[in-house]
Amino acid sequence: MRRRSAPWGALAILTGSVLFAVNGTVAKLAMQSGLSPERLVELRCLGSAVLLVGVALIVNPRALRARGKELAVLALLGVVGVALVQWCYLVAISRLPVGLALLLEYTAPLLVALWARFVLREQVRARVWWALAACLAGLALVAQVGDGIVLDGLGIAAGLGAAVALAAYYLLGERLMTRREPLTTHAWSMTFAALLWVVLQPLWTFPRGVLTQDTPLAGPLADVRAPMWLLVLGIVVLGTAVPYLLFLVGIRRLGAARAGLLGMSEPVAASAVAWVVLGEAMTAVQLVGAVVVLAGIGLAETSRRGAVEAVDVAQVSPASTTTP
Repeated sequence: MRRRSAPWGALAILTGSVLFAVNGTVAKLAMQSGLSPERLVELRCLGSAVLLVGVALIVNPRALRARGKELAVLALLGVVGVALVQWCYLVAISRLPVGLALLLEYTAPLLVALWARFVLREQVRARVWWALAACLAGLALVAQVGDGIVLDGLGIAAGLGAAVALAAYYLLGERLMTRREPLTTHAWSMTFAALLWVVLQPLWTFPRGVLTQDTPLAGPLADVRAPMWLLVLGIVVLGTAVPYLLFLVGIRRLGAARAGLLGMSEPVAASAVAWVVLGEAMTAVQLVGAVVVLAGIGLAETSRRGAVEAVDVAQVSPASTTTP
């Protein structure tokens, strides 16, 4: 069954990765037009929570039930693995090129492998050290300042913060997926993330007029202006809810290990989109560094002994956090 459905699973993952990649550029346009990263992530979490809970109520309402320790872990997943990841990522892309911000975030699988080795005391294949060396070398190349690219310390810190939070999402998700269904887990996590932001930034304090103002686009559509609410709607539906569901389809058909590897196409796609739309061209050396980083992360994804079985149980993926 899995062999027959594998092409559809791969198509779902690649489509979801492209949607997440486009979302990074759309989010950057929204922030450049005056919507703060904190308000954008609040709207993204709140809108996605409404959509995901609605779908869960239609598909499998009984699976939404949660209580006790499980509810606490779901809350932690939402606050750290969703809200913090998205906020750090948005801060990073507001100060760095989208491709560089994503590359920093996508060191998370390497952090998971290191956690498994030194904290959980799991046996890890020797290739993890090659992965670590490749990621560090690749990031050193990517960090070179090219024409028109200025690195920002807070942006780099935010990108690395997103990586740590995403690694926490993997580990918490792995624990939850042994007992729960993935769609309702995502619905709960988005709900807790939305509640956090609504408490920190009550909706009645939302700046008036921001969502109705016209926002200039970029690249081939530089002469076009769109209302901010349309960009936000696209971020919620096409940049969050739809790609999350596509990744769930891909994970079910391929397993999370293969889905995660395919999901690494997102930074490459995001860099390409940002190149075309925002003019954030990377130098040849930085492109080589990007390839080296992705190769290192690929090694890290397969470094844990029995990783395929362990992650298949987890039913989680990198993009279902992101970004972005």
